[in-house]
Amino acid sequence: MSADGFHAINQENDMVEANVEAGGKSAKTKRSWTLFGEDLNDLAGFCKALAAEFIGTFFLILICVGSANSRVLTSLGSTSPAYYLSISCAFGFGIGGIVHILSEASGGNVNPAVSLALFLDKRISLLRCILYTVVQFLGGFAGAGVLYALGNHSAVASIAGGNGYSAGIGAGHAFFIEVVGTMFLILTILATIEEKRGYIPSYTAPLSIGIAILVLHIWMIPYTNCSINPVRGTVWNVVIGQYAKETVIFMFGPWVGGALAVPIYNIIF
Repeated sequence: MSADGFHAINQENDMVEANVEAGGKSAKTKRSWTLFGEDLNDLAGFCKALAAEFIGTFFLILICVGSANSRVLTSLGSTSPAYYLSISCAFGFGIGGIVHILSEASGGNVNPAVSLALFLDKRISLLRCILYTVVQFLGGFAGAGVLYALGNHSAVASIAGGNGYSAGIGAGHAFFIEVVGTMFLILTILATIEEKRGYIPSYTAPLSIGIAILVLHIWMIPYTNCSINPVRGTVWNVVIGQYAKETVIFMFGPWVGGALAVPIYNIIF
């Protein structure tokens, strides 16, 4: 749930600054869709980026989903404000930290919906989008497997942390909420990395993305437990064997939201 490759953005910013200094009127670098881009010219760097996405998504599931564990549920109670706030802070600050750690290597996507949006916005190649998605799911399942093996669910009969919609919330409502929530996240990311807004790679992306995720969790946990990420909404559900029907919503809702956010941002914002 994160920004794209910082190297590419920094290069674009350098071009923008040079253009402004030269008296040019354009403040945006022209981009285009690519199948491979420059990825194959630096295989070592590309492999490091894939490893970073695997590790980052592993930590996302292990730490962030782990914050919604059964022991927390038992001690705080699922209706306690502290329960919602603790999980929201864990996801917001945790993913913000992951983005910061991964920024130099891969940009810290850790979310297939983010990778899809960055491809549609012509910021990463199709190959990078596809392989990022593959390693994100692999890292997510690895994190879910370790989390399950740690036995964080042993305090109660029902394992906590899965994505499912609450009583009184239908499948259509849940899908809409996930689409809108992911749109907000992607719009935040695109605004954060927009060249004309004076992008600052050191802290702007992790901070703004983390805050957006924190706020989205406060809003969405009572409805869907907040997925906004196909990996987050799938791997833990599969490992614990819960919410089989609902998992489809949390798989595709974020992708739809991410895809819709790109034209909305470019046309309106």
